[in-house]
Formats: sequence, structure tokens, C-alpha cells
Amino acid sequence: MPLFLHQLAADEMQDRLQEINRTFTDRRIIGPFADIWPGLAPALAPDPATAQTHADTETLPLAPGSLDLVLSALSLHHLNDPVGQLVQMRRALRPDGLCLAVLFGGRTLEELRACLGAAEIEMFGGLSPRVAPMAEIRDLGGLLQRAGFALPVADSLPITVSYRSATHLMHELRAMGETNIMAARQKQGPGRAFFDRVNAIYAAEFPEGDGRVRATFELVFLTGWAPADGQQKPLRPGSAAARLADALGTVEQNAGDKTHR
Repeated sequence: MPLFLHQLAADEMQDRLQEINRTFTDRRIIGPFADIWPGLAPALAPDPATAQTHADTETLPLAPGSLDLVLSALSLHHLNDPVGQLVQMRRALRPDGLCLAVLFGGRTLEELRACLGAAEIEMFGGLSPRVAPMAEIRDLGGLLQRAGFALPVADSLPITVSYRSATHLMHELRAMGETNIMAARQKQGPGRAFFDRVNAIYAAEFPEGDGRVRATFELVFLTGWAPADGQQKPLRPGSAAARLADALGTVEQNAGDKTHR
């Protein structure tokens, strides 16, 4: 099984976790391949032999207030109700518990999406859903707020990977369980000629050198805390005691002032 994206995501989550000055004792890892994650990054599960993992089912087997850390491992983009899953994670956390999630964002497979669409329009005169839509980071950050998390943060990491061909990319996606999951997808395959054309378009539009092609994956990381008394609170708009222009050593401009300084 190709694990490089899971390994990279786990490494990034480990780095984020190590920056937090907190000891977590009751943790869970949620995801379709959650059972492999304890072995990918030691900080996510200090004792892999006893690590608690769960598949990303619609209803999670988590007792309310039983955890202080929940990790969502490349899972939320698969779900019909990602907000509902985040709500379950928040309810499973004790006050001031941490939820750290990673999922694929909107730029993921943008090249493959374009080539599949171009080939389909050219050969069949229309489009069908072949690559599941991925949410943009500005929307994903809002999911944490909707789920009731405090201090929500979202950041992204675009990754460029090279493959021998579009076919090799699609084979790897299948091995990772990242095939087309949309209910409206066509059940009957379009035939070999279609994928030959996709390969040709991909090689022409997105070459990477040495006869290879490039593919983009965007990992989006979501961080949120279960609400608790004593947590930091965002300041009320307009309550700042100092001007940003003074801190930056620049001259503040009024709206409409086009003078360059």
C-alpha cells in the first residue's frame, strides 16, 4: 500500500502536536487507515501497541467527555456529514481538549480533474462526476466553528508529486482508498480509449520532466479546542490599544488614497 501521503500527514501532525505544551493521556485516532498511524509518528501514539484507533464511521464509539485528544487522519473529506463527525469529536473531549484533523483540500488532484474533464468533453460531449469535490481552506476553517470548537485554526500544505503517467496516479489513488465515492458517478467504465486520451492530455499539459507528470495534493490541517473556562478569547473588534501601522513602522493610508509611500 502506498503510504507516503499518510506518512507525510502523520509527520506534519506530529510536528504540530509537539509544539503544544501539553501532555495528553486519553487519545483516539480516527480514520480509514487509523490502525497504521501509531507506527508512522511516535508522538501521535507514544505506545503504538496500546494505541486506540477507530474507523471513520458516521457514528463514532466515543463516550462524552472521555478524551483529551482526538486526531482525524485523512478522513473528513470522505464523509457525508463532516460537521456531524466534528461535533461527535468535540463532545468526546473534556473541556480544553484538542482536536487535530488533516484532510485533502480544494487543490487536490486539480490536474487530474482538468484532464478527465477535457477528455470527456472531447469524446462524449459532456461531463460526469469523476473526482469528488474538495472544500477550500476558507470553508474548512468554518467547519470547526460550526461544530462548536474554540480557537479554530486552519492551514494548508500543497504537495507536488510526480508519476510515470496518469494511469500510475490513478492506480495509487485506488490503493489508498481514494477512488470516486460519489453516488452520482457512472457505474460503467468509459473504456480504454478514454483513459488513453486522459494520459495523452495529462502528459501534454502537466509534464514534470523525464517523461513524468505532476499531481498536486493539498493537505489541510484543522485545529480546535473544546470550550473551557479560562481559555483565551478573541478581542472585541476595535479594542486594540496600539496601531498596526506603528508596529510595522509604516504610514497608515485612508481608503481611496492611492499615494505610494
